[in-house]
Amino acid sequence: MNVRTAIQELSVSGLAVESAAGRVVSDISFTIGRGRPLTLLGESGSGKSLVAQAIMGSLPPELRATGKVRLDGNDLLAGSRGVQRRLWGREISLLPQEPWLALDPTMRVQGQVAEVHRYVKGRDARRSRQLAAGNLGEVDLPGAGRLYPFQMSGGMAQRVAIAIAHAAGSDLLIADEPTKGLDAALRDSVTARLRQEVENGRLLLTITHDVAVARALGGMVGVMLNGELIECGPAERQLSAPTHDYSRALLAADPESWSRQAPTTPGGVVLAGYGLAKAFGEASLFADLNVEIRAGEIVAVVGPSGCGKTTLGNILLGLVKSDSGSVERRNDLPALRYQKLYQDPPSVFAPHQPIRKGLADLARLHGRSWNVVERLVSRLRLQSSLLDRLPGQISGGELQRFALVRALLLEPVFLFADEATSRLDPVSQREVVAFLLEIVRETGLGVLLVTHDRHLAERISNRVIDFAQ
Repeated sequence: MNVRTAIQELSVSGLAVESAAGRVVSDISFTIGRGRPLTLLGESGSGKSLVAQAIMGSLPPELRATGKVRLDGNDLLAGSRGVQRRLWGREISLLPQEPWLALDPTMRVQGQVAEVHRYVKGRDARRSRQLAAGNLGEVDLPGAGRLYPFQMSGGMAQRVAIAIAHAAGSDLLIADEPTKGLDAALRDSVTARLRQEVENGRLLLTITHDVAVARALGGMVGVMLNGELIECGPAERQLSAPTHDYSRALLAADPESWSRQAPTTPGGVVLAGYGLAKAFGEASLFADLNVEIRAGEIVAVVGPSGCGKTTLGNILLGLVKSDSGSVERRNDLPALRYQKLYQDPPSVFAPHQPIRKGLADLARLHGRSWNVVERLVSRLRLQSSLLDRLPGQISGGELQRFALVRALLLEPVFLFADEATSRLDPVSQREVVAFLLEIVRETGLGVLLVTHDRHLAERISNRVIDFAQ
């Protein structure tokens, strides 16, 4: 076994993150050593990613980190942000929360992995391409090197980001939501890959909503709430007998423990596809597929990453053309009443425009009252102050809830929810699902729900379409 010996310890003490309005993260202290990873759990907006950004030196300009962040005694916060940035890809690597934004949309993915070997590790072009192909094979993407990011599913893009982080081979790996959007088999594969990094001597800080990932990684587990580390200890103890009420609620909110929600009595068909087929090259995703979604009905689609779940929803919305078959929708309604909740919420919002501006423009354009926006924001437990931030300044889970606000503002009769809760912690997921069920019952909204979580699908849907069968 090739055991790394370069950096022995990351020590964080009294870390705080401050904005002009005050502290958003307070008094964070922990130590990560070789063979002892740390996993941070907590709801969206609790400050987990800000901790990672403070360590990396990648906080937004309006935020400032104070306290101590030491790599083998060297305080990373003592110098300028440029000092930290010189460590990127060499001593510190980040597996980002939003791979869709991190990948270059104009470049094939094998070339993006190869760049790490070529320009960070100093290898020649031919060897860099060979090593990049191996990195992609390790994350079950052996033939995907010639694809562009826009040709990949969200789960596939996440695996490319993992391949890039592994290629860097740095001493400290920070994994920010490394398994979101992945099916159970790929989640377990990625978790095993992270465990291997720990066994090879790498320091690992993981941020996740997935309790199963925290349990599999072992080591230490910390729970964050409202910018504070409310408890931290050995994984076995924290995940079996937590002391804080929020930690107990977090563990109890896993969909496997939910009772089945009583489905509504469906109404008329709002959208249907008959005899649908789709293939990409020699790979057939599905053939002769029939699906109907009725008013007040939730139809769930489950299956492994890349099996065609998102493609089916896009065909029903007219975003992708089927190879054969037909799509029928109510002809008395405009296309605007058929909406999609995207798997990657950054694709919905203009990156340099405050969220308030985007939602206000949308409401004005379609004659909706701003009061409707405020009610939706409140029901989804979003702070109104977040409306004045840019999309990149809030967490992925908060941005996904704003994307749901945006979709529901247009009063849809059909919603294609593509991994709608994959960015949410278990507590927030339960709240958002409860809200979605309320909307279905109140308005008769028909929902096509794509998810990797079979327990979630079985608990809340009227019917399940299983692409694994």
